[in-house]
Amino acid sequence: MNRLEDKVCVITGATSGIGKRTAEIFAAEGAILVIAGRREPEGAAIAKSIGASCDFLRTDVTIEEQMKALIDFTLRKHGRIDCLFNNAGGPAPDSGIDTISVEGFDRGTATIWVVWSICSV
Repeated sequence: MNRLEDKVCVITGATSGIGKRTAEIFAAEGAILVIAGRREPEGAAIAKSIGASCDFLRTDVTIEEQMKALIDFTLRKHGRIDCLFNNAGGPAPDSGIDTISVEGFDRGTATIWVVWSICSV
């Protein structure tokens, strides 16, 4: 049906699971993709399997400079971003909200703030 025909989509956490499957579905719907993740061999293989409409950039979304590089690459190559599917994040504490330390909370939410600050400029 090509619901995403010619839409430029950035997908983080695209080297496995939900992110990988999202990339496959978006590509089948006609999207132009820039996929990102920390695992370079897996990301490169996924981009190759999708084809010329997909680029992979090794990106750790918890590092602001790497997120800026991802966004900058996409804007330089495609001139815009129509969709950002943020599927990646840092490790969150494995406990209840009443026992999370401030440091643990900050680690778990850092990705949200990095993506928001980069994309809201």
